Order: sequence, then structure tokens, then C-alpha cells
Amino acid sequence: MEKDFITPPNHINFKAKKLFDNIGEIIDGAIAYIAPSGGGPSCKHTHAHDHLFIVVKGRARITLSEQEIILNKDQSYLVDGTIPHAVWNDTDEETVMLGISVTHNGKSF
Repeated sequence: MEKDFITPPNHINFKAKKLFDNIGEIIDGAIAYIAPSGGGPSCKHTHAHDHLFIVVKGRARITLSEQEIILNKDQSYLVDGTIPHAVWNDTDEETVMLGISVTHNGKSF
């Protein structure tokens, strides 16, 4: 995974990885601490906005209507809010995620 990180010009002991581009207007953002076997909602849901999920620690499983996406630390995924979805901790340890709600534009990242 570290191969995706770069050191920007004029930086020292600094590594960065782009997690998203212009994906729409940001509505809000939250951090979640998800215990083992935790997540939700228990029934997949939909809504008008999209979610950009970024895993900071651990591993998350995003369940979509017909698909599962596994996100490891330092990975992101844009969930189309119109597709039924839920998010679960996929490890035996706490998973930490950022969730950024953005205007729906139908892009996947």
C-alpha cells in the first residue's frame, strides 16, 4: 500500500496519498470508531447524498445491494447513496473511519 504514497516537493519525512478528487460539494463529515462486529445500519439504506468513506485504522466492509467492498487502512470508496448500503467493521479490532457526505453526482472513486 505504501507504494501509493509520495513525498511532495519541498517536504521532508512526509508521505501523502491522494484519497479523492472533486466528487461534489461536501455536506458534512464525521469520524466513526467501530467496534468488532459493529456497523450499520442493520438494514441497508439509501438517501439522496453520497458517502465518501476513508479507513484510518483497521478494515471496513461496505455492503452494497449486490456487492461487497473491502477497504483497508488508507483506502477510500465513494458510495452512491441511491444504492442500498451499510458499513461494518471487518476485523477483530476497532476500525476507525471518516465519513464525508457529498452531493450525489453518481461517480465512483
